Amino acid sequence: MHHTWMRYFTPGPTHRKLGLVCLGVGLQHGTLPAVGPRTLDHHVAVVISAGSGWYRCPDGARTPVTAPALIWLVPGIPHHYGPDPATGWDESFVDFTGPATAAYTELGYIEPERPVVPLADTVSVRTAVGRITRAARLGNSLLEVETGAAVHELLVALRRARADVGADGDPVLSALARDAFQPLSVAEHASRHGMTPAELRTAVRRGAGCSPKDYLLGIRLGRAKELLAATELPVAAVARRVGYDDPAYFSRLFTRRVGMAPVRFRDQQGRAVPGGRSRQIPDAEPPPAIAAPPTRAP
Repeated sequence: MHHTWMRYFTPGPTHRKLGLVCLGVGLQHGTLPAVGPRTLDHHVAVVISAGSGWYRCPDGARTPVTAPALIWLVPGIPHHYGPDPATGWDESFVDFTGPATAAYTELGYIEPERPVVPLADTVSVRTAVGRITRAARLGNSLLEVETGAAVHELLVALRRARADVGADGDPVLSALARDAFQPLSVAEHASRHGMTPAELRTAVRRGAGCSPKDYLLGIRLGRAKELLAATELPVAAVARRVGYDDPAYFSRLFTRRVGMAPVRFRDQQGRAVPGGRSRQIPDAEPPPAIAAPPTRAP
């Protein structure tokens, strides 16, 4: 016995220019029939929130699937999977495609080499899928844009939900971020974590989708932009604060990566903040309005 609900969409060429488009969404549970063997021309994220089953790789190897888990189906790769016939499983799936899939794959959000991914939970993932199912109502003129935006959200939620990444992120990445402004080489960062440079590169690539050098550079440049925009510190002082003793090198690096010199960035974005800046992330919701006190009758 099983229950199935699904919708499929046909986005036009203009919507595909947004980077990602949703081709379909489905919610299923119970003793579902096996899928495949088959090969698709697009991506599918299959999220198992309860139950267990199996996935068979192209080489015939059978991998157990135990909820919560993600099954990645990628274009051109044969796949075959299904729930345990004795227990069934709860499944949601999202079909999607678009040019942005290449970048998400390069960044490690989509993992073709790891078709079965254990998840820590599926709460945020179900929220993203829920946005797609609600947008799938008939007559929704914003369908393609809403569902496409939700696919971006889904990929981020799946990345955060991976069981090998804690709620606060990868501890190696957190430690690198903490030490980002110190003048340390990649080898010195690796040594601090008891790792070889190659092991550190693998860990950062897995966690952030880039090299340790680029990860550290992104943090340094972000902080440099904040200092340039919100303070009147000289460029040399900004360079030192973000880990560069040579201000000329910092300026060349900033110009190459940002597309303009530090002084030009300050001219465009500069805004001195009286009393300094807060490091606390503000609430996105505006504070409630304060009602005016009632006036007294004369």
